Amino acid sequence: MSTILSFVKSQTNLPESSIKNTLQLLEEDATIPFIARYRKERTGNLDEVQIGDIVKFKEQFETLEKRKATILKALEEQEVLTPELQKEIENTSDTTALEDLYLPYKKTRKTKADTARENGLEPLAKIIMAQNTRDLEHAAGRFTNKDVTSTEEALEGARHIIAEWINERTDLRNYLRNQLERHAQITTKVVKSKKDDEKALKYKDYFEWEESLSRIPSHRFLALSRAAEEGFIRLKVAIDNDRALEHMENRLLKSQGDCADQIKTAAADAYKRLLFPALSNEALSAAKENADAEAISVFAKNLRQLLLGSPLGEKRILAIDPGFRTGCKVVCLDENGGLQHNETIYPHPPKNDTKGAMRKISFLVDAHKIEAIAIGNGTASRETEQFIKRMQFNRNLEVFVVSEAGASIYSASKIARDEFPNYDVTVRGAVSIGRRLADPLAELVKIDAKSIGVGQYQHDVDQTKLKNELDRVVESCVNTVGVNINTASVPLLSYVSGIGPKLAENIVAYRDENGAFASRKEILNVPRLGAKAYEQAAGFLRVKNAENPLDDSAVHPERYDLVEKMAKSLKVSVEELVGNKTVLKELSLEDYVTDEVGELTLKDIVDELEKPGLDPREPAKAFTFNQNIRKIEDLEVGQLLPGIVNNITNFGAFVDIGIKESGLIHISNLADGFVSDVNAHVSLQEHVVVKVLEVDIKRKRIQLKLHKLNA
Repeated sequence: MSTILSFVKSQTNLPESSIKNTLQLLEEDATIPFIARYRKERTGNLDEVQIGDIVKFKEQFETLEKRKATILKALEEQEVLTPELQKEIENTSDTTALEDLYLPYKKTRKTKADTARENGLEPLAKIIMAQNTRDLEHAAGRFTNKDVTSTEEALEGARHIIAEWINERTDLRNYLRNQLERHAQITTKVVKSKKDDEKALKYKDYFEWEESLSRIPSHRFLALSRAAEEGFIRLKVAIDNDRALEHMENRLLKSQGDCADQIKTAAADAYKRLLFPALSNEALSAAKENADAEAISVFAKNLRQLLLGSPLGEKRILAIDPGFRTGCKVVCLDENGGLQHNETIYPHPPKNDTKGAMRKISFLVDAHKIEAIAIGNGTASRETEQFIKRMQFNRNLEVFVVSEAGASIYSASKIARDEFPNYDVTVRGAVSIGRRLADPLAELVKIDAKSIGVGQYQHDVDQTKLKNELDRVVESCVNTVGVNINTASVPLLSYVSGIGPKLAENIVAYRDENGAFASRKEILNVPRLGAKAYEQAAGFLRVKNAENPLDDSAVHPERYDLVEKMAKSLKVSVEELVGNKTVLKELSLEDYVTDEVGELTLKDIVDELEKPGLDPREPAKAFTFNQNIRKIEDLEVGQLLPGIVNNITNFGAFVDIGIKESGLIHISNLADGFVSDVNAHVSLQEHVVVKVLEVDIKRKRIQLKLHKLNA
């Protein structure tokens, strides 16, 4: 019987001791970030991805065991559970094999075979399968009765029973699975009545399509699935039916004659009515699951890059949510993102109050000691950027264009209403733009990750799996960076290891009532925040300007005594040790190794002491689009343009070149040679130079090539 340890090991090939200790830590309610950061000796230095795999396969094992228990109970109730069958079920570690074992006993509705059995035709089916009767007509005649009025009806009923037996044979099911896995073609045909539908235009390439199911890229499979779901195409799976039937017959037939003919007919019926529909759907489901996994992986990579995007830091920011008719909403934020002022200016048509808008901006920049300007990248963004860059300021100001993706979702959300109950959605949206520049991570965690727009077909994939994976990414990013407990919002705090939404609310409520936290120890005063939550969270929470400098570092409180011991041996205070690379080099780490603390942890501690609380993200850099390109009609083939990578998929990268439509660098145009991984060549939010290859104004499509400046 498979154990959780052996199951996870078979799926991951990780060392058994690492898996065993990680499983134990998970049972103790330790989180992935905590285990990866602070329990390296226990796990053998597993990273978050490896620990995440252990979690995934642990959950798979538990789901499988739960399904086994359900099946065993059902078989007991049917009184068909034998010791042999029970052993087979208990030893199965594959969901498909488990369901095949259960199939003969799984009756959801009355079948044709059930009716035939009720009419007493199972013995006739056995006679046919034995293939040793010389007079089948005579044998069948013995089974006629008031419900079965002819030998043909008797033979037909027997064939229904045989077809069901054939459908339940594991060897035949596995053969067909193998054929589908290796040779299946996915084909489409356009629904003629929908062919000229305007909405069908985006699926035009797939109106008549054929491709190997095993080789189809995930993005194309999801596109075909969506087109079929929306009713524009019909989608089916095909293999060589004659070859499959011939193999089945060879496995079933022992002789020639009337019995063999009946078995052939039953086999064809089983194949067409039972086996192929079920197994082709199973193959499509498997392809969908694989496509989902790839799409979710792409989304997760993009989200990680976006969340770990470059922060400007604690600066005083003037943020503008641009617009034409309704004007540009302007807000001024302090160093902590607090709203200081808001108003609306009208520098663009139809009002064209350029002078008045310039006077207001100049006044606000001086009055609020503004250090940077953030402009949303939506409607009127380019015009607003040019308007700002024409102005002369008394101080050096960098101007940033910031993605608005998901800002409207945030501004209408409960989180935004709670933060700014007295302001409308336009003010909240502008605030979000400014805060994104200061700290993308802190602001983007407030938005449902699916709404940020950095994935492919995210609304078509398994939503539960997508949410779980994205939550893990957000949790990982938040804990990688660390959180200032005195400025963090409830959504940001809720992703800290061991905290969650309720404790995050309690932390903010305590902070509002008692003022800023003075130390990490004070966190224990928060209602319902016990020792376990403190253990999991403390190392990821930062307290700025605390009496103990370690409170603003990634050194866990459980290791403060160890740091004090290090400082004492070097004859300095902890304050003098922190940030002092020269003194830290004198440490001999082996002197501090214990049963609990090994060299891995000690190295982490020393690295952190050298640069306590260092933000792992690169600082934000200003960017300027080509000022002559305002709309797609301005593009010309051969142009070289600056751009920002704003989405990555398996088939290429999308680039914002400063107009409404993003251009696509197809994977084949990322490099001169073969490219297997888009992420190896570009990253989200990277500043690039691209060459325009093709412009399709009607379909709003732009083809680009990544330009190598040093080529």
